[in-house]
Amino acid sequence: MKMYLIPVLLLVSSNTQADSSWSFTLTGASNYLFNGVSQTDKNPALQPSLNWDAGNGFYAGSWASNVDFGEGTKLEWDAYVGYYTELENGLGIDAGFAQYTYHGMSDSNKLNFPELYLKFSHSGFNLNLWYSYDYFGFGGGHYVIMLNKTITISDNWSLLVGMDRSTSTDTDKYSWEGDSSFEHWQLMLQTQYRGLNIAFGYHDTSLKERWGDAALLLTLSKTFNW
Repeated sequence: MKMYLIPVLLLVSSNTQADSSWSFTLTGASNYLFNGVSQTDKNPALQPSLNWDAGNGFYAGSWASNVDFGEGTKLEWDAYVGYYTELENGLGIDAGFAQYTYHGMSDSNKLNFPELYLKFSHSGFNLNLWYSYDYFGFGGGHYVIMLNKTITISDNWSLLVGMDRSTSTDTDKYSWEGDSSFEHWQLMLQTQYRGLNIAFGYHDTSLKERWGDAALLLTLSKTFNW
């Protein structure tokens, strides 16, 4: 995973401003849902992440979580690098590259896959696009389109409403229960308490198998900046 980031980090660091910063976030989740699909067989997850902000729009970092696919893979460890900017009209644009890696068995790395992403944000709306040309190492293309809206309820409470669609471009290599796509939707209450980010809500998908079942999700996270 490091070899993917080293050339890019060298390029980014050459443009680093004096106000670069680091942050570490530790998240506990009642379930690790990836577009509504459980990656932990409906069990809890511990998810640390480390992020570096160059201070000029560029950023890079790493994120990890325990997983359980029922075949011995126990750890997902990802790395990413990207660029964020906000236009004068308030439109935020975030583009980057992520590398997913998996560990636990000698051949867990066969699941590794790269992903490109492009995200737009404005007035509480988020339109996010992800694309992989080798999804979970199966050699097929895959993309996700997500639309979220964050609704402010009070000074300390908000409601996230969202829906996304995951689509395989080659069902001979990767399909969702024999279909090319599925839908996922969510409704999450969000708040903060003494620096702790708390979210609780409901997720469901159009999938029929148990790993896409409806789920209540609770997440607690704390971020440390320096």
